[in-house]
Amino acid sequence: MRWTLPNTLTALRLLAAPGVAVMFLYFSRPLADWFALLLFISAAVTDWFDGYIARAWSLESKLGAMLDPIADKAMVVIALMVIVGYSSMSPWLVLPATFILFREVFVSGLREYLGDTAGTLKVTKLAKWKTTFQMVAIAVLFAQGVFEHYLAVSVEGLSPEQVSAILSREAADAHGLIWKEQGMLWTGYLGLTLLWMAAALTLITGWDYFVKAWPHLRDDR
Repeated sequence: MRWTLPNTLTALRLLAAPGVAVMFLYFSRPLADWFALLLFISAAVTDWFDGYIARAWSLESKLGAMLDPIADKAMVVIALMVIVGYSSMSPWLVLPATFILFREVFVSGLREYLGDTAGTLKVTKLAKWKTTFQMVAIAVLFAQGVFEHYLAVSVEGLSPEQVSAILSREAADAHGLIWKEQGMLWTGYLGLTLLWMAAALTLITGWDYFVKAWPHLRDDR
């Protein structure tokens, strides 16, 4: 076993996955959203760097090949759990998150069952795009949490009538409510759009893996 730089980056990414949830245990919002966002982006960036360095420096290893998909799945699953847990449980968020979580469990189960023949379920380019869409969507949704809670802080002490007048541009916006609301809305729309795109790729790649595994699952072999 070689403990190389790519393996170290992958291990750090694996440790960062639960760290995203821990941020919300020890910090209040929106500070927790900021820390979770920065930690998630930093970890996601290492996903590209460790693979690039491993290939460029010929440092690919069995340990890295094993840890890399685990770290990716841990990051996505834990981050989605946190986002859904702190959301209003909108079906527009819960449904794609459910599809993604179901697929990850299903494919992991397939690989475990296939054992030595799990090599038939090699990661495809489409699956890599799926992971990219998931990472970007989650980062944008964490950013939405930042805008949402800065907006909530800014409206404290204001009456609903005052807030409505400011947002409708009938009163001066001394608290920056408009740009905070716009930031919350647009990151929300973008994040959900990307998450649904990731969910679609998730289901497509999950079906592709099932088709490839089917010959090994039939009883009449």
